Amino acid sequence: MVKRILHEIKEYKAAAFLTPFFMILEVAMEMYILRLVGDLVSEGVEKGDLSAIYKIGAMMLISAAVGLFGGIMGAVFGSKASAGLAKNLRKSMFENIQTFSFENIDKFSTAGLVTRLTTDVTNIQNAFIMILRMGFRAPVTVISAMILSFTISPKIASIFLVAMILLLIVMAFVMTKARPLFDTLFKKYDALNASVQENITGMRVVKAYVREDYEKSKFKEGSGGIYNFATAAEKMVVFTMPFMTSVVYTCIVLISWFGAKFIVIDKTLETGDLLSLYGYCMSMLMSLMFFAMIFIMVTMSIASMQRIYEVLEEKTAITNGDDPIYEVPDGSIQFKDVVFGYNKTAEKPVLDHINLEIKSGETIGILGGTGSAKTTLVSMISRLYDVDEGQVLIGGHNVKDYDVETVRNQVSVVLQNNVLFSGTIAENLRWGDKEASDEDIKRAARLACADEFIEKFPDGYNTHIEQGGTNVSGGQRQRLCIARALLKKPKILILDDSTSAVDTATDTSIRRAFREEIPGTTKLIIAQRISSVMDSDRIIVMDDGKIDDFGTHEELLARNEIYRDIYQQQTGAGSGDFDKEDQEGGADIG
Repeated sequence: MVKRILHEIKEYKAAAFLTPFFMILEVAMEMYILRLVGDLVSEGVEKGDLSAIYKIGAMMLISAAVGLFGGIMGAVFGSKASAGLAKNLRKSMFENIQTFSFENIDKFSTAGLVTRLTTDVTNIQNAFIMILRMGFRAPVTVISAMILSFTISPKIASIFLVAMILLLIVMAFVMTKARPLFDTLFKKYDALNASVQENITGMRVVKAYVREDYEKSKFKEGSGGIYNFATAAEKMVVFTMPFMTSVVYTCIVLISWFGAKFIVIDKTLETGDLLSLYGYCMSMLMSLMFFAMIFIMVTMSIASMQRIYEVLEEKTAITNGDDPIYEVPDGSIQFKDVVFGYNKTAEKPVLDHINLEIKSGETIGILGGTGSAKTTLVSMISRLYDVDEGQVLIGGHNVKDYDVETVRNQVSVVLQNNVLFSGTIAENLRWGDKEASDEDIKRAARLACADEFIEKFPDGYNTHIEQGGTNVSGGQRQRLCIARALLKKPKILILDDSTSAVDTATDTSIRRAFREEIPGTTKLIIAQRISSVMDSDRIIVMDDGKIDDFGTHEELLARNEIYRDIYQQQTGAGSGDFDKEDQEGGADIG
């Protein structure tokens, strides 16, 4: 996991290597200055040697300047390396997310992915710069101070050694206890972000149903959960701070006690050496306190690293074969004994042994109750999901044999939830074809019956669309999405209940335009209104993941109970006429 994360340093490797080099240079100068302080007292002050004071003072100034340079350069390169790592992590994660199939996306919530791209990456960035700077500085300081202390007084240096061992044991213990709390904390962040996102995108509904107080209460509960776990985790980690402070003061007292004894009674230590030992003690223990800060950041970042690693290593479930096909011959569609389920362990599949054949250029209506798997059926065509069993063929070839981009460019889908992006109307339509001319855009808008309202805007096709298309009506948004899909000039066009927000007259005009202007395109229209599909060449009736019937409007009206019930409910037609028809038919046969 760590190796995969650090792989993203890439072009910032030099900065990452130079940071610890300059930090070690800074430490070396600090340790040398502490040694010079002792020499200044022993060789200069106590002996009254003014030339020695000048000489040692000059060396201290030079050492301080070199150390300052090392610290500044370490900060510069450390910031560059950590910010670069964060940039590359976000880029790699985002690029990998773009390859995800719907099956992959289903594993991660939208809020969870946003948290990983923001909060989790920031945690790693902060931890990385701490490791590059303090992570190298602290151990080198401790080791250098320990070695120099032993050269002056092994007995006093032993105090440092015992203190350091105690601190390391405590920090290791706290880390093992704190990490599970941070894991849970980030899941709480995901849940809170999901709640906020849901509230903001559904603000109109919240206000329409006067649910502000409920949403406030839900947010307060989620925020409170984060507070509780963050407090528990921080309490666990902060416990090390008073312990470390106690160790620092204990060391100072012991050094003072034994140092005074060695100077006054035993005559084995000089005053300058004691000053150096004080300096080494403070440097060593302060470095350990910095190390505790690193330990806090690393504890948090381990949980973040795991979450980012999951996204980076997630492999798309839908890939190209060894020798993919890059051209779709026509818009014919076949389903051969197709079985599919979102949950592979479920007892019953969502699509249950589907067999279907559609000719190129046909207009096919798809009708069925909620949960009958209409949307799932058409998702198989553009490989938004792959079948579990059986085959889906386009143009006589298995969709798995095609290049994925080729299939999706030739199968244009207008989804049930229409999405527009911030930008002009023209920019949104050019999602269908970035090279489309102004005339192409206008033609697509005309086919989708969108030109009539676009031209009424003061800026026409340069009218700005807010994120999500919030400044246009639901029907206008649907027509813009249809126009965008038509710009791809697909061989197969799928409308997933995409005219539900337009009036019946506009719906009829759109279908007439399709029939007259793009006769060679295979059109699949999922609808709740029977008027939207009744003039299709044939109509699929879905029921509980199966094809209940497939035929023309007249054939289904005569023989299919589900279709007949929907027709009667939506048109108000009485059953008496059908009974009469059946009786007349029976008399003719007899």
